[in-house]
Amino acid sequence: MNSNIHFQLSFIEPQAHYVEVTMQINGIVQDFLDLKMPAWTPGSYLIREFAKNIEQVAAHDPDGNPLRIFKTKKNTWRVETTSGNALVTYRVYSFERSVRTNLVDDQHAFISPAGTFLYVDGYLDHESTVEVILPAQWKKISTGLAPVAGKDHVFFAENFDILYDSPLEIGNQDTWTFVAAGIPHEFAMVGTADYNKEQLSQDITKIVEVETALWGSNPNDRYVFITHNYQSAHGGLEHLNSTVLAASRSAYSSPIGYNNFLSLVAHEYFHLWNVKRLRAEHLGPFNYEEEAYTPLLWIFEGFTAYYDNLITRRCGFRNEQEYLNELVVEFNLVLNRPGHKVQSVGLSSFDTWIKQYRPDENSSNVSISYYNKGAMLATMIDISIIAHTKGEKRLDDVLRAAYKQFYLIEDRGITEKEFQDLAEQVTGVSLQDIFSAVYTTEELDYNAYFNLVGYQFIDQNKLSQTPSLGIKVNHHDGRTTIKGVDRNSAAWTDGLSVDDEIIAVNNNRLDPMGRELDQAITFSAIGDTLTILVSRDGVIREIPVTLKASDKVSYYIERNPESTEEQRRLGNIWLSLQEG
Repeated sequence: MNSNIHFQLSFIEPQAHYVEVTMQINGIVQDFLDLKMPAWTPGSYLIREFAKNIEQVAAHDPDGNPLRIFKTKKNTWRVETTSGNALVTYRVYSFERSVRTNLVDDQHAFISPAGTFLYVDGYLDHESTVEVILPAQWKKISTGLAPVAGKDHVFFAENFDILYDSPLEIGNQDTWTFVAAGIPHEFAMVGTADYNKEQLSQDITKIVEVETALWGSNPNDRYVFITHNYQSAHGGLEHLNSTVLAASRSAYSSPIGYNNFLSLVAHEYFHLWNVKRLRAEHLGPFNYEEEAYTPLLWIFEGFTAYYDNLITRRCGFRNEQEYLNELVVEFNLVLNRPGHKVQSVGLSSFDTWIKQYRPDENSSNVSISYYNKGAMLATMIDISIIAHTKGEKRLDDVLRAAYKQFYLIEDRGITEKEFQDLAEQVTGVSLQDIFSAVYTTEELDYNAYFNLVGYQFIDQNKLSQTPSLGIKVNHHDGRTTIKGVDRNSAAWTDGLSVDDEIIAVNNNRLDPMGRELDQAITFSAIGDTLTILVSRDGVIREIPVTLKASDKVSYYIERNPESTEEQRRLGNIWLSLQEG
């Protein structure tokens, strides 16, 4: 008897945020069936414990007789059957607004497969089908899954890796299609927003075609963009032949918001190649119960973060200065976090499971983002290659060669050494200094790199001496409360603490917006002492704090007036600018 696994999704109480799941298993004959729920979803490196949302699990044989089913682990249900056949039913509570998790309400259902579908232990490579029972009020399904010919609302997944990488949007989303790089693309807009379909199609077509040209070929026969529009949101999650985006519904009506949305599109589409196919050795095939550790997210997320804005520059959506303004944000974000002196970008990648998605009040003091720091290093690699090959090569050539070798030919994950070796082989340029910086907290001489292509990297705060407490505060309900204390700042040294409510400074009570604190700092000098009255857990304390100089930087990137003609030519290549 051939084995098969079939799922059915239905929505009896969508207003209560539930999806009902039926899992039909036939022909998997063994002493028992262990059914498992993934603990995380690829592309989002956090153990999310999806099993917590499952309830009312039951099992029956084909004749409707109940089968014994019980939990053996937090995410494992054992079905006692020797026939290999079982009908398992369960409900999934689905009410978390993110691109990574289920959201079901009376308007639509977004199904994140890793948080919805159980798998049979040992059968991740098994094919499956998914049938959606549409409520009467819903008319559309948008997904990267392949439709089953001759069957309405039934989809096929070759294995569970593909199933878990294929979200479904179900409802009345606004959908349209366009062809880019010779491939049909579907766009599904969820929620109210003021967007221009024709303009989006034209602009995203440019992104698709510029990225396809960079990589050399496009791996898809079809691609789906799912966009959720909220009052305030920005983010995305890549999938094998689709992506889920979160955007602010007002973003499309402002030039800055619209360009930021296009950068988001460019970022997630870039992942078609970088992460989903060209990947680190531990990023697939996946163990959905345990963390997949890698120090290489600085390449796979950081390089993508470098290219997202660069792609919009190449498409003509941003001019030179607008692009440089976006690029320098990556540098200022990292260099203004005290954590850049504590955590290397390699460790940031490895520790993403415990730090990146679980920030707290001390995160800025102990960590950095591999997105930002990876983009910084990608910039240096790209510039170095351009400069030392006189513009004949750049990082594009490395990525294209790596994609061809490690995905199209060998179809396997890579190590950092393999990537570096290939990069140096393709370009003839030593990149050792940059790759060594991955595992140290020492910063490169970024200005020396920018000078190679006719630009300069300048800290406009370098000569200023500004007194600072080194705290972040929150004004709420008439109270000013400390929400962050910078490492080695005045507040850190003299004992102010997160959650302290600041009541007065130098015997002057704070107004609801804390303006007296700002004024006291402004009219003081480095070395002056402020007397700060705080309430700590309801106990009043007076704490003297001696002001230190602010260590915050404010870099900008501009043309170097002392650059040579050759350096300016290389800079034009870097930013895809016209000669002259």
